[in-house]
Amino acid sequence: MLTNMKKELLEAKKQKTAIPHFNINNLEWTKFILEECQNQNCPVILGVSEETIKYMGGYKTVADIIKNLIIELNINIPVSIHLDHGSSLQSCLKAIESGFTSVMLDLSKEPLEYNIEQTSILVEKSHPNILVESEIGPIGTKKDNKKYTDIESCKKIIKTKTDLLAPAIGNKHGIYEGQAEIDYELLEQLGKLNIPLVLHGASGLSEIDIKKCIKLGITKINFNTDLQLAWSKEVRNFLENNKEIYDPRKIIKSGEKAIKTTIKEKIELLK
Repeated sequence: MLTNMKKELLEAKKQKTAIPHFNINNLEWTKFILEECQNQNCPVILGVSEETIKYMGGYKTVADIIKNLIIELNINIPVSIHLDHGSSLQSCLKAIESGFTSVMLDLSKEPLEYNIEQTSILVEKSHPNILVESEIGPIGTKKDNKKYTDIESCKKIIKTKTDLLAPAIGNKHGIYEGQAEIDYELLEQLGKLNIPLVLHGASGLSEIDIKKCIKLGITKINFNTDLQLAWSKEVRNFLENNKEIYDPRKIIKSGEKAIKTTIKEKIELLK
């Protein structure tokens, strides 16, 4: 069932649980994620980056693949097609036009006034059917893991009526080097704002960190790197032990069990 996930996210906020966001990287990953989330009876947000969109052949190609898999696999859990880290208003509008049900406009590196202006336009063009996620930060990278959100800036962008807010609370994308420095005091303040919060860069965070983040108001949690690590490790082992195999379908599929196991573990963690 294709949805924008608004009802599910508001309910998760109320119940102090979280909805998983898993990034897709190709057709097979999309299939694996849908199958396991269906098996776990768990709503899922399928995140698609702009790079993945280019890799898979375009916005409409991605949306159509997901829609058709939902039909062919008899998926009846709530599913959202989400543009992850859309770099411009135009990118978000293209995604909406192509059938995405949720978009993230990431202008966190731009001046706040511009971020607010563009978000306001997007909200006006998207509501009520399409969910809008905004980022204030920006969220750190491997080289910069000490970016934190200013709570007053969050209050200003919330006035645009954006649906979701991704704050920078010491989280970062990719693999963490050393201990994560989550600012729980800041998160507690943000959790009191009347908006579901999103945690980016959850791969590599401890179970304790993730549970605490949910308790303090995180409602949507993004996973990508953990799935990539699990899949690539299994594929490497498969290739090492099956050097005669050259069929790409068998190679890609060799990581299926590892991905599905990781997905199951993450879903259990968010309950």
